[in-house]
Amino acid sequence: MQELNKHVLYVDDEPVNLAAFNAYFRRYYKVFLASSVEEAENILNDNEIHVLITDQRMPKTVGTKLLEDAVCKYPEQTRILLTAYADNDAIIDAFQRGLMYRYILKPYNSDELKEIIDTSYEIYVLKKTKEVLYKEYMNTQKQIELLKKK
Repeated sequence: MQELNKHVLYVDDEPVNLAAFNAYFRRYYKVFLASSVEEAENILNDNEIHVLITDQRMPKTVGTKLLEDAVCKYPEQTRILLTAYADNDAIIDAFQRGLMYRYILKPYNSDELKEIIDTSYEIYVLKKTKEVLYKEYMNTQKQIELLKKK
């Protein structure tokens, strides 16, 4: 199945939430699960993750902190905050700083979340394509400059 090439990391400190997410989405994506920010960071360091989904409230830190770190290290990655708590100030701040693509309240509808993940992956692909095209453009510009000097 082609979609299994889409790598999704879900971070949540509740084992029941991780199990439910995995049970539904493993049919469609290569799912990575982390129960803490530390686990998530290890997975992010060792794997190319296309879509990062994180809970907001976790022990030791909040999901928006993970998003903030991820945006610097993995700018093409698409990020989603999934939480049961409406922490409006944190959400608004995260959007304004470009840390996430979407914010979703729990409980979520699995079919709707799948559509959001699919769209998130498309955004990831577009960002990667833009990066490749920009590099090709810059190389072409360098070649033009070299030809002008001759």
